[in-house]
Amino acid sequence: MTNNTLYLVQSSFNESPAMLEKLKQLYITNDAVVLMGEAILYASAVLANGINQVYVLENEAENLAQLESAQIEVISYNQFADLALKFKRSIRLK
Repeated sequence: MTNNTLYLVQSSFNESPAMLEKLKQLYITNDAVVLMGEAILYASAVLANGINQVYVLENEAENLAQLESAQIEVISYNQFADLALKFKRSIRLK
């Protein structure tokens, strides 16, 4: 288990910019981010903030632009469960 934080960003399209600003303030190196729901539409903004561990659930990945998909790891629900267990803390930003 790592001492870092897993952030679950599951905000509406309108709320996503505010949640990403909050994420920018909280994020430290080696934290990870899972984008969920309409928040995945802001994936390029997450990548632009220097966040390098970004995940999206496979059933939501079809909403990503092809360019961004190469920089974001697409995971299954089982992989998501395994990922969550690797972190000491999980914080949901909604």
